Amino acid sequence: MNVALLLVIAAAMFATIVLAYQTVEAERAQRRQVERTVEVLEELRQINSAALSGETGQRGYLITLDRRYLAPYQMAREQLEPSLDRVRVLLGDDATARQVELIDQIDALARAKFDEMAESVELLENGRLLDARRATLTDEGVEAMERLVRAIAEMEDIESRILAERAAEAARSEARVLPLLGALFVLLIIAMLAGARLVGRAARAEAEASQAAAVSEARDRADLLARELNHRVKNLFAVILAIVQMSARDKPEAKEVTDSIAQRIRALLTAHEVSQGELERPVASLRALVETSLAPYRSSKHPAEIEGPDVMLPAKRVTPLGLVLHELTTNAVKYGAWKNRGTVHVSWTEDEGMLTLTWRESGADLEELPERKGFGSLLMTSAARQFGGTFERNFTKDGLQVSIVLPVTD
Repeated sequence: MNVALLLVIAAAMFATIVLAYQTVEAERAQRRQVERTVEVLEELRQINSAALSGETGQRGYLITLDRRYLAPYQMAREQLEPSLDRVRVLLGDDATARQVELIDQIDALARAKFDEMAESVELLENGRLLDARRATLTDEGVEAMERLVRAIAEMEDIESRILAERAAEAARSEARVLPLLGALFVLLIIAMLAGARLVGRAARAEAEASQAAAVSEARDRADLLARELNHRVKNLFAVILAIVQMSARDKPEAKEVTDSIAQRIRALLTAHEVSQGELERPVASLRALVETSLAPYRSSKHPAEIEGPDVMLPAKRVTPLGLVLHELTTNAVKYGAWKNRGTVHVSWTEDEGMLTLTWRESGADLEELPERKGFGSLLMTSAARQFGGTFERNFTKDGLQVSIVLPVTD
C-alpha cells in the first residue's frame, strides 16, 4: 500500500510538473503574443495615420498651394516603409495565411495611395493645378483609402482574436494545473499521515519488542523458579518415601501397610511429574497420566486398552485423578482383572467442557462382591471431590466398573 501511494504521489508530481511547465509556456506565449499584438496594432495605426496625414497634407497643399502642407505628407511617406517592414518582422513565421495576404494588400494599397498623392503633387508643382485637382477628386483615391482602412481593421481583428485565443489557452492550462495541485496537496497530506502512521507503528513495534523481551525474561525467571520448586517437591517426596520405608525395617508386621503408603506416595510423585511435563509427556495430558499410572503393571499378562481423544487437564486436577488411577490400578492387580489375567479398559469422552472417564475390568471372575468400603475407596471419593467431579463404582462378576466425571477447565 505504501509503495502504491508513493507511486501515485510521484505520478501526480510528474503530471503537475508537466502541466506547470505547459502553463508557464502558455503564459510566456501569451505575453509574447500581447507584446507582438500591441506592436502590430501600433504599426498598423502608424500606417493608417500615415495614410491619413499624407492625404490631409496633399489636400491642404492643393487647396492653399502652401508648401508647408507638404511637411505632413513627406513625413507620412517616409514613415510608411519602416512601418510595413516592422509589421512583416513582427508577424514572422507565426503569421496566418490571411495575415500574409492582408499585409501584402495593405502594402499595395498604401503604396498605391501614396503614388496617387505623389502624382497630384507632381502635377501641381508642374503648374497643372486643374489636372492635379481632377486626379484628386476621382473615386479611385477614395476607394483605395477605404480598402486600406478595411484591411487594417481586419488585420487588427485577427491580432485581437489570436491574443484572445492565447489568453484562453493560458487560462485552460491554469485551470488544468490548479485541480492537480490541489490533488497533489491532498496526496502529500495523506503521505504525511501515512508516514506518521508508519512512525507510530514502528514505535509501537519497538515498544512491543521491548515488552516481549521483558516478558520473555520474566518467563525465563518463572520457569527457573518452577524447575527449582519442582526439584524440591520431588526431593520432599523422596524424603517422605524414605522415612516410610525406614519405619518398616524394625516392624515386619507393618510392611504391608508401609508398602501401600509407599505406592501411594509414588502415585502422587507420578501425578506431579505428569503435571510438570516430565516423563517426556505433554504437560497435564490425560493420556500420559493414564499410561503412566498403568505402566508399572501393564504387560502381556496384564493387558490394558486405552482409548480417548487428546485432553489437556488443569494441573490441579492431575494429582487427585492420579491418586484415583493408582488406587484402581493396584486394586486391579490385587483383587481385580489383572489378578486373573483379565483386561483393564480405560476410555474417556469430552462433551461441553465435561470429561467422562470410564474404568472397566473384564475377566476378573469375582467370587464375592465387596460389601464395605475400605481406605482406598474413601481416598478415591475424597480425591473426586478435590477435582470437582463425581465418582461412581459398581462391582460385577466380570470385574469393577467405575465412572468419573470432572470438568476439563478451571
